[in-house]
Amino acid sequence: MCFASKSIFAKLLYADGWDFESVISTRALLALPLIWATAWWRRGGLSFASAPRSALIGSALAGVLCYYVGVVMDFGALTLIDASVERALLFSYPSMVVVLRAAIDRRPPTAATFAALAFTYGGILLVVTGSGRGAPGVNGIGVWLVLGCAFTYALFYLASERWTPALGSINFTVASMSAATAALTAHVLIRRGLPYFKASPRDLGLMAGLVLIATVLPMFLTAEGVRRLGAQRAAIVSTVGPPTTIALGALALGEQFALPQWLGVALIIAGILVLELRWRRGSVAP
Repeated sequence: MCFASKSIFAKLLYADGWDFESVISTRALLALPLIWATAWWRRGGLSFASAPRSALIGSALAGVLCYYVGVVMDFGALTLIDASVERALLFSYPSMVVVLRAAIDRRPPTAATFAALAFTYGGILLVVTGSGRGAPGVNGIGVWLVLGCAFTYALFYLASERWTPALGSINFTVASMSAATAALTAHVLIRRGLPYFKASPRDLGLMAGLVLIATVLPMFLTAEGVRRLGAQRAAIVSTVGPPTTIALGALALGEQFALPQWLGVALIIAGILVLELRWRRGSVAP
């Protein structure tokens, strides 16, 4: 639910004149010290000297892929499409986790998995086409950018599942976010120089919400959730995200979902729940 507020804060900052690269770079630079401080407080210090080198490299690459490449695509898409549409599309990533896991394990998908995928992508089609409105609510480039970001999310979940047992959720989060922030800072400095920053009370409050509520807190919660549940089941629980963003988008931004789009969201969540029921019955190893 905290992650679900991210696009709302971003849209409000865009409305105040921020460009998306300034938003993501400022967010990352403010969030990283808080992540390090929280990790230090939780652990009484951080030491990567004894951590497996492969785990550190894997965590760093996962961070660059998801929180640099994926974030650039996601926040760029938010300049083109509604926050509600973005969040619904982003939740194609649980189905991508399932497909990638099946490929890694060389295990063909079951009939229930195919049914769940049909629900998910049928729902995405309804979300994209069901509004009856043109841009900025739904934009083709924005849609593909969000789906690309969703793919990086799926890879990040699998990387988290792979490397948090060796590093712990805190070290994994610190390593991945440090690498991503370095890559993102270099990208922005090369692309545009120093980021735009507006120090009005409203914008400071919005940026604080984006950093604290929508970034730092949910990162630690997600990493710990993946450690306890595994990548697939953690993705299931996070289906609370789209309805939360739709509600916040209506309240804060005046966005409206048409009935076919609501049906699309329901199909996306139904597809994920079909997979969850299958796992509960033991047909697929958690």
